[in-house]
Amino acid sequence: MSSSRTANSDFDSLLTQKVRIINETLARLLADQQQIQEDLRQALVYTLSTPGKRIRPALVLWCCELIAGRDNADARTAAAVIEMVHTYSLVHDDLPAMDDDDLRRGRPTCHKAFGEATAILAGDALLTLAFEILADRIEEPALAVQLISQLARAAGPAGMIAGQMADLKAENTVGSIGVLEYIHTHKTAQMFRCAAVMGALCGKASPEQLESLGRYGLKIGLGFQIADDILDVSASSEQLGKTAGKDLEAAKCTYPAVVGIEKARELEQELAREAVALLEPFGRNADVLRQLATALLSRSR
Repeated sequence: MSSSRTANSDFDSLLTQKVRIINETLARLLADQQQIQEDLRQALVYTLSTPGKRIRPALVLWCCELIAGRDNADARTAAAVIEMVHTYSLVHDDLPAMDDDDLRRGRPTCHKAFGEATAILAGDALLTLAFEILADRIEEPALAVQLISQLARAAGPAGMIAGQMADLKAENTVGSIGVLEYIHTHKTAQMFRCAAVMGALCGKASPEQLESLGRYGLKIGLGFQIADDILDVSASSEQLGKTAGKDLEAAKCTYPAVVGIEKARELEQELAREAVALLEPFGRNADVLRQLATALLSRSR
């Protein structure tokens, strides 16, 4: 077995371990919410139990480990919470008024399984529950405030929502690199930055460490979205677990559409190199984050 194949296998094993922890934490946190109406609970369980990649929450855990030597209860809570917010965004993205998609993570989208009204409420519930959990479950009040602030900014009207709004406005336009960078940075990369910073905060990182890991998160988040753009035109629906070719059909402003696939691939490779360079101060302890930066480019879904 080649060294690169061995490294990929090791990384996949590490990610699988994190996915198990994240899924267990999500299930436990949801089970603790005794007051949720049963129809809504079924929709929440359905959306949270679909087999997602769990990259953002895994990044929370790995960044905490990098700083503190291991993850902890706060990091596991933060990881589950960021997955709730990400999942809410997917539920709402798939609605007919947005991307109008029937397939997500290999299963019918929430509105196809439960109806549009329930899907809207399920997304609303996941978003608000995320902040409730941070307020209730993080033991140190100052840390809870920091985590809530980071997540609110990344997911809010100057973060992910701003990117989604710009994405809608850019449909059926010629587009430019500047517009693309704005959309991808706000719609996707800010949440990756948030994941890295939340994990580092749970590990008690220094300001310098927070800065480096935040910039790393932005780089891999932008590269992740470019890779998504490429997969949309190069992979099948079966591979993606969602409808392939949706960006092209909707005349979305994407990197392949604006600069072509080859240039897009060059840009994602450059971002991965820049992300890895930001990890130099952490030495060998950051090897899993180095592997993550390159693994995101070779994925098939």
